[in-house]
Amino acid sequence: MSRIRIVHRTGFNYEQPATASYNEARMLPHSGGEQFVLQAGLDIRPGATQHSYLDYWGTRVSTFEVLTPHLELSVTATSLVEVRPAPVPRWELGWDELAAAAETTVQLVEASTLSDATEPPPEVAELAAEIVAEGAPVGETALEICRAVGSSMEYVRGVTGVHSTAAEAWGERKGVCQDIAHVALGALRSVGIPARYVSGYLHPDPGAAIGETVIGESHAWVEWFAGDWRGYDPTNLAEVGDLHVLVGRGRDYSDVTPLRGVYAGPGSSELFVTVEVTRVA
Repeated sequence: MSRIRIVHRTGFNYEQPATASYNEARMLPHSGGEQFVLQAGLDIRPGATQHSYLDYWGTRVSTFEVLTPHLELSVTATSLVEVRPAPVPRWELGWDELAAAAETTVQLVEASTLSDATEPPPEVAELAAEIVAEGAPVGETALEICRAVGSSMEYVRGVTGVHSTAAEAWGERKGVCQDIAHVALGALRSVGIPARYVSGYLHPDPGAAIGETVIGESHAWVEWFAGDWRGYDPTNLAEVGDLHVLVGRGRDYSDVTPLRGVYAGPGSSELFVTVEVTRVA
């Protein structure tokens, strides 16, 4: 079990004052399952009234508007979360049972549908099909597909952007966790395994001392369904454990963007992001 504090600051600097901005943030962790949120809150500058709700996927969303001129919008999410490793499911559906469930359950239908961001190139679909042909159970097959994708891609910043697709990232064999998760989702869905995108944080240094603050970043991994949902981190070729903090789930990154909105005013805006992670127990 780990107890982790996360301070995630993000926002926009405007070239010229924005006269108003309308925003929504998905930055506060999920509470449920093996994760319990002890404390979580948003600090918005300039000050703004917040309205919160759970979206369709169960992610906490905070909406707010700033109606006074401002050169910078800053949103700081501070969270304290207790996380336990998720148990490995003890049973799973067979392939035929999974196919039937994926066609009749709305949530699984949506988790089986390919989006522009996750549409796999033919080579990825063929790789996934070859793994399925080995005849292993659903869960073992899904794990092998995620490992194959993660092993084939190199984590490199700056090669892709937030709007890059799985096909574009696979063409470079490089990208960040968002890209690797998108490729893994496309591979899983192409062979009939429902899968969803997960956003959150990962403590980047398991060897850090208790109380030591380290620089982190937002992270992404995947979950697949084989009778129950199971998570895996294809970027790090690792099981999801007590150093992963879950914020939101969706079909792809567009469902869980940490901060997005529109503003009124001349000029352009520039996004900034910092994340600090501290293991406190």
